[in-house]
Amino acid sequence: MGKIRIAHVITRMDWGGSPDIVRILCENPFEGYDVTLITGESGHITAGTERFLKNFRSKTIVIRSFRRDIDPFHDIVCFMELYKVFKKEKFDIVHTHTAKAGALGRLAAWAAGNRAIVHTPHGNNFYGYFGRFMSGFIVLIERALERCTKVFAVLSELEKEDLVRFRITTENKIAVVPSGLEKEYQPADKREILSRRESIGIKEGMRLVGLVSRLEPVKGPGYFIDAVPLILKNIEDVVFMVVGDGSMRPCLEERVKKYGLEKSVKFTGWRDDASELISCLDVLVQPSCNEGVGRVLLEAQAMGVPVVASRVGGIPEMVKPGVTGILVEPGDSAGLAKAVSSLLTDDVKRQQMAGEAAEWANANFTRDGMLTRMRSVYSKMLDKI
Repeated sequence: MGKIRIAHVITRMDWGGSPDIVRILCENPFEGYDVTLITGESGHITAGTERFLKNFRSKTIVIRSFRRDIDPFHDIVCFMELYKVFKKEKFDIVHTHTAKAGALGRLAAWAAGNRAIVHTPHGNNFYGYFGRFMSGFIVLIERALERCTKVFAVLSELEKEDLVRFRITTENKIAVVPSGLEKEYQPADKREILSRRESIGIKEGMRLVGLVSRLEPVKGPGYFIDAVPLILKNIEDVVFMVVGDGSMRPCLEERVKKYGLEKSVKFTGWRDDASELISCLDVLVQPSCNEGVGRVLLEAQAMGVPVVASRVGGIPEMVKPGVTGILVEPGDSAGLAKAVSSLLTDDVKRQQMAGEAAEWANANFTRDGMLTRMRSVYSKMLDKI
């Protein structure tokens, strides 16, 4: 008997949590499995993903019409190309990731005759992304695509609850597979932190608060910027760093100028060394309006950095409120400012949270744990077909 052939399908492998998970699944194939990656062209990738794509080139199918945004012409072309690939390759399992790839990938695989289809939403678009009409339309589409899906492999219990609450599918078709970190992170020592801070122009003795994210509306970066002047009212020795890029960067930079905060807020753009930058933060902030997991929260906690984040999506399952971080309501800049300030002004509290965060993340969100659960999902599904 030959190997079980599986295709992972994602629109792009750009900087972010979902591509990291896909990369881990591709780099660590289960015994008896053969893995193929199907993706579009990527623009902003990490150094690790760049190395992976180079090494995985022979097992990667790039579809240039595969794009993240809705584009009727390219979407139709992409569907036809995916259909041809699935018809030719006859994969045993097709595993789609994220909304766009999930829609086109599942439909094309089903049309090509594949019935072992797994979908991981990596969060959902039912709220927080679009207006009421578009959100409702997406729910209707997902209900229709449910017929093409054998298993939903979600990252959090909240995602599972949402799929049931919005009547997308039934509980028996959902498996929860928590996100896993690639390695066991360790808090950086003081010398490393000082060196890294010096390399980005942060003077010794200054506190450093950071946002590490795509700069898109759903990530709530504007709430972070609005919180900055509120924090600076009471705490002067603090610098704010924004790591990442996106459509909101120009308006965020304008807002910084409007507040007169050019000396206090640093925009770094995309960085290959994002993990190293996270390790030298005093506090990491994640003000998302909707979030499947927020892997950056797991990385920060694993490196002993306490977090302040919105109480949305799967975040309450990734952060122990009051123990490894502080959760606030989404869209609440004043709440973010209060939470960050409470950590910056209480060294004992912050250091205690840092220790708890490192222990919590490294114990509960491991790569091996995620891989074991995912293999179980595949095995159980194939047994039923």
